[in-house]
Amino acid sequence: MGDPAVAAIPVRECGEPLVDVRTEAPGLLVAAAREDARGAFARLRAGVLRRLLAAQEALPDGLRLQLVEGYRPPELQRRYFEEYADDLRAAHPGWEAGRIHRAASRYVSPPGIAPHSAGGAVDVTLVTAQGVEVDMGTPVNASPEESDGACYTAAPGLTPAARANRRVLNAALHSAGLVNYPTEWWHWSYGDRYWALATGADHALYGPREGDEE
Repeated sequence: MGDPAVAAIPVRECGEPLVDVRTEAPGLLVAAAREDARGAFARLRAGVLRRLLAAQEALPDGLRLQLVEGYRPPELQRRYFEEYADDLRAAHPGWEAGRIHRAASRYVSPPGIAPHSAGGAVDVTLVTAQGVEVDMGTPVNASPEESDGACYTAAPGLTPAARANRRVLNAALHSAGLVNYPTEWWHWSYGDRYWALATGADHALYGPREGDEE
């Protein structure tokens, strides 16, 4: 995500609103309450939500999507990035600043280009019809270090069940027009700079939004 090619993608903000998944699409499961009094995590751009609902329709019987996190206010994105960079500095005191930034960017998007802060990214997993999580190989938000790389979408060494479940998730979301960030099997986006680079679009549709914007 820290590739200069991502930051170089221009943004032509389309003005699409952020909507609350819990009220706009009650048929889509949302993970248990987070430490987010404003409920920002349950908001997405309207176009992303439409595509998530289409992806859910494409799933086999007995499986549903569960939204874990959508919109992330820019100040929270900065905090996450800085905290992870601090962890890397502590673990690798000999690394220079540029290497820390590149390594941190594998897992947490740099604040200026973060798809979550544009409302274009969503972290999702699969659950059964009863809401029980299925085997995806790692928990959502497992870092490369703590998962020994199993968080990568195409990681080797997964159980057959986890590999099959990732294939199901990938097929449904790809068919709806979202793209995956390959360091994180759970991270999918539409309309942001990374999506534009991955699909060959000449510009992004969504730029960063402040939490009080409508």
